[in-house]
Parts: sequence; structure tokens; C-alpha cells
Amino acid sequence: MSSERTRGSVVGIRQKAALAAAVLAAGLASAPFPARAADEPKGFTIRDSRITESSGLAASRAHEGVYWTHNDSDDGPYVYAVDSRTGKTVARVVLRGIDPRDVEAISVGPDGDVFVGDIGDNLDGSWSEVWIYRFHEPKRLHGDITVTPTRYTVRYADGPRNAESLMVHPKTGRVYIASKNAKGEAGVYAGPRRLDAAGTNTFSRVADLDFEATDGAFSPDGTRLVLRGYFSGYAYRWKDGKPDKIGSVAVPLQRQGESVTFTPDGRTLMFGSEGEGSGVEPVQLEGDAVPDSVREASSSEGDGKGGGGEGGASGDDDRTLGLGAATFAVALAVWWGLRRLFRRRE
Repeated sequence: MSSERTRGSVVGIRQKAALAAAVLAAGLASAPFPARAADEPKGFTIRDSRITESSGLAASRAHEGVYWTHNDSDDGPYVYAVDSRTGKTVARVVLRGIDPRDVEAISVGPDGDVFVGDIGDNLDGSWSEVWIYRFHEPKRLHGDITVTPTRYTVRYADGPRNAESLMVHPKTGRVYIASKNAKGEAGVYAGPRRLDAAGTNTFSRVADLDFEATDGAFSPDGTRLVLRGYFSGYAYRWKDGKPDKIGSVAVPLQRQGESVTFTPDGRTLMFGSEGEGSGVEPVQLEGDAVPDSVREASSSEGDGKGGGGEGGASGDDDRTLGLGAATFAVALAVWWGLRRLFRRRE
């Protein structure tokens, strides 16, 4: 082959390689990749030796990364603010004038007030009344902070019972309790629209439960309720002041599963356990258990979270990811083949 033909062949190869590279690059650029999912929260270990029976858990509204918790009983009028990034207590709130009997639950209301449920009754209905304590989240967290809480007296319309789950709806501010009584008597109870510190607040049954809940929490948008037991958990769609069961949610295996709360963005559940040095573990929500606001936000962002099946991602996202990977693989293979051919011709 003459040098002119060789040079012409080389130039032709170069032109074809450039054209192929441009076409593939355009295809790769136009192939839609799913948006990167938001970072999932990490679990943490409660490192305060004073917290040996963490029985309730609630994400702070005022302080990022902070979770409120408390001991089960025999501790005193204390509530702890734990930093999830370190597992250390950043403040202990002392409830002035309170002698708690069996504190079992904690929740944060829409106005930033913390509700503490002294609602346990280990004798399954021997106490005619229980109590709820309410205080505003401190603006600064440091050392011991003493507050004077509002105290509410609670009775049930159908008689005394044991309970470990207290939930404050994040939109209406209405307080709900899930009882733990055995023999098919467990249920969800609604308090008055506004609690009255001067009188007795009667909680009325709005739904039956088919298991014993150890804690519960509303999603930040108020569209979902999650209740957990020692080894199981269930999601409910919240509508017209009542729970409509969706199905089970994954619950981590823990020493003694006691508590649950939503992360502030509503995408993940945080599960807590009793015991010294106990762990708090995240479980990302899937399918219909994902709150409405998260589904809508994910749909508008195009990341598909909560829009699909059990995996939490839609089939369109899977196909999109596959297309992007395939386009990249083809581009790489063609580029490598043309590069080798170009070297041999030169």
C-alpha cells in the first residue's frame, strides 16, 4: 500500500473514530440516570451510662441530629437529649414537681413541645389514671436543664389499661395512645382535641389492634402511623383520625425492642432498644409505608423513591439505570476497538 493510501486510510479511521465517539458520547449524555439518593441516616449507640432502659424515642424538631429518650422506670423525672452523631447526651431535662411512675413513651408535637407519657401499667389496668407531661424544647442544649412541665391527667373511656405508645399528630396536635393489653383488647385511643390541664382527659377507642405495641410514631406529614412490638412492626395509613393497616415493616433484631420514631425527613424509621449501651438502628421505608409527602417529593425529583414496589424504587428507574450502564459499556468497547485498529494501521 502506498504512503498516500496509508495516510488516507489512517485519516478515514480517525474520522470514523471521532464520529463514533461523538455519537456514543451524545447517547451517553442523553441517557437518563436516576438522581443520587439522599444519604441514609446512620445508626448510633447511646453512650450515656445513666440510660439503661431507653423506652421511648422522638426526633427533635429544634435540634438537628438530636433524639429525645428516657428510661423506663426507677430513674426519676429525667428526659435525655442524645446527639445521634456521637451517641452522647448533650442535655438532660429535669421535670420539676414530677414523680413519675412508669414512663413509657415520648413524642414531639407540631409546636415543638415534647410530650412524655407516664402511661405504663404493668398490672394491666390496676391504675385508674395515668399522666402526660408537656414541656417546650429548650433552645439551647447543655448540661442539666430544669423545666416546669404541664401535667395532664388521663383516663380511658372503657377502663384502665396498660400502654407504651404515645403519638402526637404533627398537624392537628391531637394526642393518641396505643394500649398494650393482651387477649385481643389492644387498641388506639384518641384524646380530646385539646388536652386540659385542669381536668381529666378521657381517651376514647378509635381502632382495634391485633398485636401488643411497645411504641409508635406519626410520620412528619401525618399521613402514616407506625407501631412496633418487640419483634414486629406495622404501618398504617392515617385518614380521618383513624389508622388503616397497610402491612408489616421491617424491624431489626434487638435485645428488647422498645421504641421507634421517624427521621425528620420522613424517609426512615429509627428503632431503639433497652439496655445499657443500646443501639438505635435505621430502617428505610418502602412501598406504601412511605409517607405521602416523601412520595410526592421523590416523584418530582425523579428519584423514584417510594413510587414502586417493595424495593422502594420503580421499574422505570431500574430500566434507566440499565440503559445508562449499557450505553457506557458499548462506548468503552467501541473506543477500545477503534484504538487498537488505529494503532495497527499506523
